[in-house]
Amino acid sequence: MILPTKHIPLGHSLFGAGAAVLRHLDAPRSVSSLWERVRLMPEIGSFPRFILVLDLLFSIDAITMVDGVMQRRAT
Repeated sequence: MILPTKHIPLGHSLFGAGAAVLRHLDAPRSVSSLWERVRLMPEIGSFPRFILVLDLLFSIDAITMVDGVMQRRAT
């Protein structure tokens, strides 16, 4: 579920969904505004899955929370 496999395509994995979320995090956003942007994407599917994707992105240090808004981590 986290990584794509022979039976789980990239779009159904959390990494694939994380890539989709990162594409929409082009500017600092609140969780609710980011949810509104990505909620209809087939990679996301539901709010619990969206939260799992955010957890994954936080755990790999791809995003950070500053003053109540999320932003991409500088590389």
